[in-house]
Amino acid sequence: MHSALEVADVFRRHGPAYRRERPVPLGRVETRVMSAIALCRTAALGGHVEACDGCTHSRIAYNSCRNRHCPKCQGAAREAWLAEREKDLLPTSYFHVVFTVPAPIGALAFQNKAIVYAILFEAAAYALRTAGRDPRHLGGEVGAVAILHTWGQALTHHPHVHCLVPGGALAHDGRWVACRPNFLLPIHVLSQLFRRRFVERLQEARTTGQLGFFGELAVLNDVEVFTSWLAAQRRTDWVVYAKPPFGSPQHVLAYLGRYTHRVAIANSRLVAMDDKQCLFPLAGLSPWQCCPRHEARCRRVHSPLPAARPARRLPPYPPLRLPRQRLPPHQAGCHPSDYCCRRSLRDRSSAHH
Repeated sequence: MHSALEVADVFRRHGPAYRRERPVPLGRVETRVMSAIALCRTAALGGHVEACDGCTHSRIAYNSCRNRHCPKCQGAAREAWLAEREKDLLPTSYFHVVFTVPAPIGALAFQNKAIVYAILFEAAAYALRTAGRDPRHLGGEVGAVAILHTWGQALTHHPHVHCLVPGGALAHDGRWVACRPNFLLPIHVLSQLFRRRFVERLQEARTTGQLGFFGELAVLNDVEVFTSWLAAQRRTDWVVYAKPPFGSPQHVLAYLGRYTHRVAIANSRLVAMDDKQCLFPLAGLSPWQCCPRHEARCRRVHSPLPAARPARRLPPYPPLRLPRQRLPPHQAGCHPSDYCCRRSLRDRSSAHH
């Protein structure tokens, strides 16, 4: 089952009014993206005739926009990317490690995307490599494939890096040092290393004038205020999360295929649209995965269009969506991936503890 509604339909229906009534005009890049998605696979971009060699059947196929933000134009690019990544895989299990920054750092990143995202990658790599080189852990070089996400499932700005890490390290003498089953590196060590490196690099970027502060963050232009603000971030717990290892390199490729070349909201997530609002599932679930008994909990409604609020909720450029968690079967009548069921599991788990 797939939704007949597309992002292109939303742009065609509400795009002109939204651009006209928006308090701040859209930039050139955003306008071109909206136009490309709205015109994708329509007569406006031209087309060609596909004919069968064995019969007289033919059809007209319209050209695609090939824009990286279009939810319909990333299939071929994703397959090519996966083919290149397949050459780098090792015959071992893989771990999924997520590095997340606190909300104040996320607000700073929104105004300084290039430098802060670069620091995010650098700090995550530093934490993995430093912990991996420690003889008390693996005592070797750790590798990883890192993917940046700048949103959460509710389409709010939430920068974090997903790392696929082989379950071991390469020692200095060339030996492969495998990690313990279901355990890669201590999370608290990764968190402290990640926070320390990130804060140090932020201080260097502030000293060299690479950071800018605007709006509510304008107070950070004062050196003393920034120093106090940065000290507060050092006292905050930075979240590093590790999921269980994947079973094989093939599982890794399947996982990467769901992660790469994705846009903020896929066509499959759209539920309904009228003159004032759009409906899409709350936690990234497809519309048919929400259990009927709790359908209202599983959906999130955009504020009325063409208000300015939805545009602020969209990330500056689309990274990739989060995968659904695997959970054992439980409540009768509910799918294990239903948002309401996941919440009830958490409630029962916290009650036992």
